[in-house]
Amino acid sequence: MVPLLTAEVFSAETTARLQKVADVPDLEPLTTFEEPRAHVLLPKTEILLTGWGCSPVDSKVLDLAANLRAIVHAAGTVKQHITEACWDKGILVTSAAAANALPVAEYTLAAILFANKRAFPIQRRYAEVREFRWWPMEFPGLGNYAKVIGIVGASFVGRRVIELLQPFDFDIVVYDPFLDENDARKLGVRKVELPELMRISDVVSLHAPALPETHEMISREMLSLMKSGATIINTARGWIVDGSALTEEVVSGRIYAVIDTTEPEILPGDSPLYDLPNVFLTPHIAGAMGSETQRLGEMAVDEIERYARGEAFRYAIRREDLGRLA
Repeated sequence: MVPLLTAEVFSAETTARLQKVADVPDLEPLTTFEEPRAHVLLPKTEILLTGWGCSPVDSKVLDLAANLRAIVHAAGTVKQHITEACWDKGILVTSAAAANALPVAEYTLAAILFANKRAFPIQRRYAEVREFRWWPMEFPGLGNYAKVIGIVGASFVGRRVIELLQPFDFDIVVYDPFLDENDARKLGVRKVELPELMRISDVVSLHAPALPETHEMISREMLSLMKSGATIINTARGWIVDGSALTEEVVSGRIYAVIDTTEPEILPGDSPLYDLPNVFLTPHIAGAMGSETQRLGEMAVDEIERYARGEAFRYAIRREDLGRLA
């Protein structure tokens, strides 16, 4: 893992829990598998605890780590470091994606409530005029009551967002090809196809994984279906949205957007998204940051404690799951 990115993941309390349940021969994380310490530590490693910035665990690493039985990832996606060689060798894999989902869902809830309240553009407008206005007249559609919220992707994050939205007077619709009608009923939502969701939603919130099948699934055509004054929220990946089409839509002023993830990750300095009053743009901060990252370390140690007791991982990941995961 990269210490700069993971410095807050393992608190003193979490580290003490880890040392109580496992032999940790070196608390200083490996930053690469090529450094000399790796040749000392990996041969006796049964569990590899990984984090952001982990290099691929390929056949060369596995040859060195002959006793490796499990990889516990104290972060979200495992696609950058879990290789086919891991699956072929039967290595157990788990991740803290469920913990990373919580702050994303919290950000999304706040974004939905503020978007319907028109809080972001009104704040900018108020700073300009600095006088009383009857804001519902200047911003038609203002308010949260009886709005339709469209959730694209019943993922860890999508399901947590649905849970957080339950106390409010919203009609929640979901598009997810893997969600069946029975699961939709249990979630208290209505399952619809993507075009219908785009047409009827006051807010469209994206929680689909970045897969070949989801590349620009929110296409120019899908964006054109959104009703005027609707808001699109992207806390997933810029990959799943046609960025040029979205830029054209928000530049026209027809729709609003709350954007935390873009393609590329950092937009060019001349992108209009930085300055538009109908766009609220943040630099990929919805996921676990600062104190929130401690949940990742806690969940990772939870899984190691289960392993030590001979129990199955709670958040085990299988090779066949990868086509549905971020």
